[in-house]
Amino acid sequence: MQENDRKLQQAEGGIEETSENTKGQMEEATQAEPKVSEETVSETEESQKPKKEVVSESKSKKNDSEKNDSEKNDSEKNDSEEHIDEIDESNAEDAEDTENEKRHTIPMLDYHSMTMENLVGELQRLVKNEKVQAINKHVSAIKYEFDQKFQEFLDEKKEEFVSKGGNEIDFRYNSVAKRQFNEVYSDFREKRDQYYKQLDQSLKANLQKRLDIIEELKGLIDIEEDINTTYNNFKDLQNRWKNAGPIPRTNYNDVWRTYHHHMEIFYDFLHLNRELRDLDFKHNLEEKQKLVERAEALAEEPDLNKAFRELQTLHKIWKEDIGPVAKEHREEIWEKFSTATKAMHQRRQEHFQELEKVYEKNLEKKQEIIANIAKIAENVADNHRGIQQQIKEVEALRDLFFKAGRVPQKVNEETWSYFKETVRKFNRTKNAFYKNQKKEQQLNLEKKKELLELAVSLKDSDDWDEVTPQMKRIQRDWKKIGHVPRKYSDKIWKEFKDACNHYFDRLHAEKNEAHKEEFENFKKKSECLNRLKEFQLSGDKKKDIEDVKAFLAEWKQYGRIPYNKKHINSKFNKIVDALFKKLGVGKQQSELLKYGNKVQELAKTEDNYAIGNERVFVKRKIDEVKSEIRQLENNLQFFSGDSEDNPLVKEVVNKLDKQKEALQTWKEKMKKLNILKHKLNKEIEEEENDSNEEE
Repeated sequence: MQENDRKLQQAEGGIEETSENTKGQMEEATQAEPKVSEETVSETEESQKPKKEVVSESKSKKNDSEKNDSEKNDSEKNDSEEHIDEIDESNAEDAEDTENEKRHTIPMLDYHSMTMENLVGELQRLVKNEKVQAINKHVSAIKYEFDQKFQEFLDEKKEEFVSKGGNEIDFRYNSVAKRQFNEVYSDFREKRDQYYKQLDQSLKANLQKRLDIIEELKGLIDIEEDINTTYNNFKDLQNRWKNAGPIPRTNYNDVWRTYHHHMEIFYDFLHLNRELRDLDFKHNLEEKQKLVERAEALAEEPDLNKAFRELQTLHKIWKEDIGPVAKEHREEIWEKFSTATKAMHQRRQEHFQELEKVYEKNLEKKQEIIANIAKIAENVADNHRGIQQQIKEVEALRDLFFKAGRVPQKVNEETWSYFKETVRKFNRTKNAFYKNQKKEQQLNLEKKKELLELAVSLKDSDDWDEVTPQMKRIQRDWKKIGHVPRKYSDKIWKEFKDACNHYFDRLHAEKNEAHKEEFENFKKKSECLNRLKEFQLSGDKKKDIEDVKAFLAEWKQYGRIPYNKKHINSKFNKIVDALFKKLGVGKQQSELLKYGNKVQELAKTEDNYAIGNERVFVKRKIDEVKSEIRQLENNLQFFSGDSEDNPLVKEVVNKLDKQKEALQTWKEKMKKLNILKHKLNKEIEEEENDSNEEE
């Protein structure tokens, strides 16, 4: 993460860094010779000789020590560099500004699972409430996720635009989320650039102060004065060093090593006053022992991040605030501190390994999600409703993908690319469907325009019998035609509806006169129904049957009623059926009695055409019932071996009995019609004979 921050800073005009600048070692000078840069340790000709002598002595001692070290110690030392470097780099970053330390307390959220709108909101919150130098890493992560999501969103919109016939070069899209993000990010960069500009000046000034202190420290060994005075000057330089302020992180480790290198030279110089030197060594040893105890105690701290931050602080104190110890204690005290650091490093490595396992499981989830999207993309529906359902499914899978969590860094880009391509494949097929549908909608529009023209041409016609069926057919044809382009849909529908309403409103107005008679009939039937409700049986069955038949005859003579009032017929028949039931008249007989009234009405009209139509209707019903009886009898054959107690057998037998009863009823109705027809034919023959006799 720190490397990413540095890259971001470099890309946007920050401080250039190299690996040599950022790496440092925490061992004392007797363990590893400090690398003294030419810039920070440059000296005048007069001061070079003492430095060479001291450095040569240090090198000689280092070489003697290395010859006596075993390969095992060398290996352990190399192994220690990794965990020390991590802390050194972090402390070097924090050393520029104490506000940097706040970045450890600002939670790094799961930006990958956030929507673009939520990412904008989180960026606004950070820029408004936090120090810019403490949120570099957070802003970088938010920008990465936002750019990825916005690019995917933009690609989808572009494909949709092209699929609708647009030219890719003409594609433009105005995103509110993108505009807001750019505004907030621009505000962040402005604040950050201003901060680093001011910080850069301060860091350079502080760097020069520290270099001046190093030069003064180097000069202490060449001054001819009382040793106590020199020692007091040395202490003053130490205090000035502590208060000199932060310096550029690129110079931090080199300057610190140079300072400690010359501080050790000064302590070697103090051998002339061993009492002062030993007193300092003793104090430094006690302070470092306290740091070791605190570092070892961190092994019991359950909060790993808190423990690591505390360890960083201990290293900073060790490095910046406490001087060297006696040579015989240096390796031992450092080894204890380094061992505690290694333990923390090991805990962190184990923690990261566990995270990797979680990331691997997240990868499996995401791969499964991508496979499900791919399955949908391979089988895109061929209708609007189906595609809309698949769009919802893909959106749900996309949400699951973003909520599935992080995956191993090595496959992050690959997984993201595969996901985008799979979603894009579905979108391409979906867009192709709607592109073709657009052509179909254009054809539908032409068809509806033709129907509209026809409806408009007929809407003022007075030929009701001829035009009404045509208008109804036009309406049916309209319903059969599919969708038209949305921008024409409301307009053409309104014009068509107005034309149809205009015609049928005229038709209904014309029929209102005819409806008056129907309403009169309804009024009379209502009165008849009310009298029937009050009718009481006398106990004389024959008379009561004749009275009920009289009600039937009266009901029939009133003729047609409005269609929306036909429910009154059901009420009337229900009461009649109830009366016949009380009189012991069976359903079949009741039906025939009611039908007898209808036959009488037909007889009064003496309309052979109407009688013929009724005979055709009854004949068709007889044929239908016979067919149903045959089907039921065939069904019974499947149950030939089953008991009559079988529920299915009982059901078929009941249906068969009802159909046979119905057949008998229809035959009786036909018989009445045949009698009526025969009677009318006979009357016609008699009239013709009488006419012939008169001639």
